[in-house]
Amino acid sequence: MRVLIKRAPDGKITLQEAAKIAIVTINRPKARNALTSNMWRELKRIGLEIKANPKNKVVIVRGITGDFTAGSDIKEFCEMSVDEANEAFRLMEETISTFESLPIPVIGAIDGPTLGAGFVFSLAFDIRVGTPNTRMGIPVGRLGIKLGPTFVQRISRLIGPSRTKELVMTNEIYDYQRSYDMGLVNKVVSSEDLDKYALDLAKMISKQSRASMKAVKKSANMTTLPNDIEFDFVDPVDFHEGCLAFVEKRKPNFQ
Repeated sequence: MRVLIKRAPDGKITLQEAAKIAIVTINRPKARNALTSNMWRELKRIGLEIKANPKNKVVIVRGITGDFTAGSDIKEFCEMSVDEANEAFRLMEETISTFESLPIPVIGAIDGPTLGAGFVFSLAFDIRVGTPNTRMGIPVGRLGIKLGPTFVQRISRLIGPSRTKELVMTNEIYDYQRSYDMGLVNKVVSSEDLDKYALDLAKMISKQSRASMKAVKKSANMTTLPNDIEFDFVDPVDFHEGCLAFVEKRKPNFQ
């Protein structure tokens, strides 16, 4: 059964790449940056574009006009068949995985609501910076949506299985303080300072060894520890430059 509901027009996803930093902006202010299927598809394409550019060392993902994203466009779902809705969720998972698997750090500038699939998207980032306006949650129980294992595991990895079940079962939306206390955001700054803080943080990270950043991402995202660890602990290029810079009391020039 399809229900035709008037929707706000599709928004757009913009990408800026400069000074080793890629900035992705979700822009659909009339719908609190809710993501349509076309926008999820564009996000995936942009994620792959960022990955293909070796000049990028850090990514910032942000929303426009004081919102991160209210999640997927539910009105769009009302127009879909069950098969189409399932396909839409597969697209979301592919997009989220694309950003999660980027070999460079991803910073989320989280202002306003960050809900549903948008909430899970934010959990694919390495660092999340919130504001007093941040609201986080995944109220799917009202919609008859079943969360897939990867969606649930991303939440559970941060707050644990019991609290994950509580969050989903109660449909609770966490305010900024609860989000910070639960480890869903790393830092809280004012909305006015958010973009500058995220950019300063990105600049700081961009000066670090790419090899070091990639390694900590890979290890921290492991859900289980392999039985037999074979690991090269130093990068053949960055390690020597880092040591030399330390001895010479200068900033390293990582390639």
